[in-house]
Amino acid sequence: MGKIDVIHNVGGLKGLTIIIPKAYEDNRGYLMESFNNDDLAQIGITDSFVQDNEAFSKKDVLRGFHVNRSHPQAKLIRVLDGEIYDVVIDLRSESKTYKKWYGIILSSENKKQLYIPEGFGHGYLALSDARVLFKVTTHWVAGDEISFAWNSNEFEINWPVWNPIQNDNDRNSPDFSTLII
Repeated sequence: MGKIDVIHNVGGLKGLTIIIPKAYEDNRGYLMESFNNDDLAQIGITDSFVQDNEAFSKKDVLRGFHVNRSHPQAKLIRVLDGEIYDVVIDLRSESKTYKKWYGIILSSENKKQLYIPEGFGHGYLALSDARVLFKVTTHWVAGDEISFAWNSNEFEINWPVWNPIQNDNDRNSPDFSTLII
């Protein structure tokens, strides 16, 4: 157990990491160590995850974009069932890749996990009905989260949907260009 494949600085974004745990398969199915703190520490991820959040999204649901202002969160994202198009945006103003985005398909089939460092905006589109697990490094704080529009012109993200299903908060979020972060 404890074997993982790793791709660091995905899309040229410092700290953004794809983790692919090794699944041991046989005629019964598979067994996989989906989280091992020691493995993460060996690849330079030393965050302490304090909470797991699970979300179920119906096909074509788009959640985001969200970022925490005063209590930033690093996240480890994986899909338990289904498939999502996960998008992150570097919002670290001191970063050379400020406002650069990266998108990846995460699924229960490909077993890829995405480690998102603090300071990134995050959103995803459910490409099928999907259950998503988020490990986070800080607890949610009311009033600390900022939301901005999934289709903010500044980023030109190629979402594979034109009319996503959203809650009122995400649907009415302002364009990124109007925010002070």
